[in-house]
Amino acid sequence: MMYFEEITKETLYIAQEIVNSNPEYNECENGNVNRSPSEIEGEFLNPKTTSVFVKLDDTYIGVIDYLMENPKDNCPWLGLLMIHRDYQGYGFGQQAYALYENEMQSRGVERVRIGVISENTKAHRFWMKLGFLYIKTAIWENGKEIFCYEKNL
Repeated sequence: MMYFEEITKETLYIAQEIVNSNPEYNECENGNVNRSPSEIEGEFLNPKTTSVFVKLDDTYIGVIDYLMENPKDNCPWLGLLMIHRDYQGYGFGQQAYALYENEMQSRGVERVRIGVISENTKAHRFWMKLGFLYIKTAIWENGKEIFCYEKNL
């Protein structure tokens, strides 16, 4: 059974292991193949976003980080869905997204948005396959070009 579990200070090292199992993404995002403990803490233990593990039975297989309401557009944004490298290719990313989408629908959310780094072609294919549609291109605070997508729920 797949479910979400909150990321805490005590379990932050597990989130770091999951993120660092994906060095290509890390390098694409910020130029480094590994993320430091302080970077992981800043990303997953902040008051703005909700950060959870994706668990399959008792195994931590991924992380999801999302913002319920972006103050720039008043929409919910899924900031990160990442599956540990060892568990990729089995459909767990699609299952984790479906679980997230169901949770958003139960909260009355009508649409969700995501931003994908322009050169992350694997992610573009993944999100379009799940029904996300391109809405615009933006420049992220780090200067990266981001393609913004939206899905009506």
